[in-house]
Amino acid sequence: MTERLVTHATLSLERLYAASPARVFAAWADPEAKARWFAGPDAEHELDFQVGGREVNRGRNKGGQVLTFESWYRDVVRDERIVYTSTLCAGKDLATVSLTTVEFHPADSGTRLLLTEQGTFLDGREDPSWREQGTSEWLDALAAELRTSGRE
Repeated sequence: MTERLVTHATLSLERLYAASPARVFAAWADPEAKARWFAGPDAEHELDFQVGGREVNRGRNKGGQVLTFESWYRDVVRDERIVYTSTLCAGKDLATVSLTTVEFHPADSGTRLLLTEQGTFLDGREDPSWREQGTSEWLDALAAELRTSGRE
């Protein structure tokens, strides 16, 4: 029998980007830009960026298992904040359910982004430290996207 367990965790990550809040926000809202920094080259990515809209990112882990990250946008305030709920499935198994808030604050050098995620991690399918590392990596990829696209 599979042991059932629930782990709750909250993570907060902060980044400073040398771009205006409008430009950083646009990198989240534009489907092509978001796919470049968030999805990766081998993933399937769909983005309907609006309140009630859905985002799906589907790829494979190193073992070949399909991972599906699906989000629903609950609140969008242009250039200020994004709130979304998400699930991560490994194959057909639900691994994580989460609530994420992304805040865009003007800073002297551009934008201070604060991402806070509250997650429910199920049955050991994902560890909170893995989520924090992965989220940190895609926030770094966002910085590279902003530099490459001339937005940072």
